[in-house]
Amino acid sequence: MERTEIEEKVREFMIEDLEIDEEKIAPEAQLKEDLGIDSLDFVDIVVIVEKKFGFKIKPEEMAGVKTLSQFCDYIESKVA
Repeated sequence: MERTEIEEKVREFMIEDLEIDEEKIAPEAQLKEDLGIDSLDFVDIVVIVEKKFGFKIKPEEMAGVKTLSQFCDYIESKVA
């Protein structure tokens, strides 16, 4: 799966499923501080990623993921 496709799918579910304002979504956006993603949103993200990308997120692997770009990097490393 291409990086652009990953970014598009992530952008899509952030807007549609998590109801994040489109203008806030940028590669350098901080997941918690800028996008307001909390622990309940993270549960939704786990389910969405499993459905859209076909793998389970391990919370310990997400520990260092702070920005949207890093989140896409993580997904890319799992689907490559």
